[in-house]
Amino acid sequence: MQLGQLGFEVADLAAWRGLLGEVLGLQDVGEGRWRMDDHAWRIDLREGPADDLAFVSWELEPDELDAALARLEAAGVAVAAADPAERGVARRYTLTDPAGIPTELTTGNLRAAEPFSSPVVRGGFVADALGLGHLVLSTRDKDESVRFYAELLGARLSDHIVTTYFGHDVDISFFHVNRRHHSVAFGGPQKHRINHFMLEVRSVDEVGLALDRTLRAGLRLNQTLGRHPNDGMISFYARTPSGFQFEVGTGGREVDDATWAPTTYGAISTWGHHPPQLFVPRPKA
Repeated sequence: MQLGQLGFEVADLAAWRGLLGEVLGLQDVGEGRWRMDDHAWRIDLREGPADDLAFVSWELEPDELDAALARLEAAGVAVAAADPAERGVARRYTLTDPAGIPTELTTGNLRAAEPFSSPVVRGGFVADALGLGHLVLSTRDKDESVRFYAELLGARLSDHIVTTYFGHDVDISFFHVNRRHHSVAFGGPQKHRINHFMLEVRSVDEVGLALDRTLRAGLRLNQTLGRHPNDGMISFYARTPSGFQFEVGTGGREVDDATWAPTTYGAISTWGHHPPQLFVPRPKA
């Protein structure tokens, strides 16, 4: 199981194309689809007023899919079979998670015939079997979402972060579905369905180059370069044209379920990840 595909409905399609292609280094494969690894595509862009996450698609092995469908049916969750050709998959089912987020379960996702190569991210992305990356979702009821993803979809707890971040209370739970430290995390209610999505590159230099491209593109930097204590990721955060965030990072920790013991951290970052506006010099009185 992995984070397979993300869909976004965006008001400024041109700005998003610039973000995904020129800043983040994904490949435009046509029809609003963007590629970053061996999968035929990972991100779907559609023009519309929502400026939000349109769907999250989880890719499963066939037997995992059947087991998940059985658990969902037993729990009384409404699940519908959907056209697999629309996503380029063998089987596809749609449902809505407890926060109201359109969610899809698929298997047999189409792979590309040619190796992926980005003219911007020369080393490529850490994706493929680990999935697209990760995302942090808004929740109406965090405990309800945690139970849904853990008990019905089979996600496994990595850890928690409970702290105060520049005056804001933070309580986030992180879940993995493969070796990636987390593919999904849950916080409190947000303005958008999503707080951020993360793409992982292969070196600190690639993170720095992405930061340079972000600044040159005039995108708002939300958090400076820093390292998280739980997944060890060195990353920065910036604002998408739709208002939620993207993260570019490297060095993410991998989980071995045989030895992993979830814990709770008291800080979001070991160092860095500061809101840059806090450091703008103030005029002297």
